[in-house]
Amino acid sequence: MISLTVTAVVFGVVFLAELPDKTALAGLVLGTRYRASYVFAGVAAAFALHVVLAVAAGSVLTLLPQQIVQALTGVLFLGGAAVLLLKKSEEEEEVRKPENQSFWKVSGAGFMLILVAEFGDLTQIMTANLAARYDDPLSVGLGAVLALWAVAGIGIVGGKALMKKVPLRLITQIAALVMLALGLWSLWEAVTG
Repeated sequence: MISLTVTAVVFGVVFLAELPDKTALAGLVLGTRYRASYVFAGVAAAFALHVVLAVAAGSVLTLLPQQIVQALTGVLFLGGAAVLLLKKSEEEEEVRKPENQSFWKVSGAGFMLILVAEFGDLTQIMTANLAARYDDPLSVGLGAVLALWAVAGIGIVGGKALMKKVPLRLITQIAALVMLALGLWSLWEAVTG
């Protein structure tokens, strides 16, 4: 039986913790380039897997070597920044229409980005701790996954709305600089942590 109280508490805590996180930015960037439903499918699947792992493993996730997770995240974001900065501008390439984008390619990219970037993240550890605290894995899992999906949806839809007001090239350059900063910060944490 699902406890609506536990689900609501977990939703609120995880939503607020994830909202300013790097994955909202990742969703925004992917949402500006690809069909939103494809991006959301991949991101949602990755978040669901993370929640299952967090709930199943409980507090064991806190024992993972944080330096390795930080280093991997840093490299991923640096790679993402490089791809964005080196990509041809909108004028130099034909912008792909959503119907020309493969579901598996787009959703797979979203899935892999979130899978790696969120591994050992604060919200995953928080979900594991909440699962241990409430001893109600179904309610905790439901609250956490709904919160993560809500944040991802906001990021993806926000990316589409932003693209209508601001040139894609500028969005891409800003996103690349933010990803570069996040990558360097993650690597700094891995080295100093």
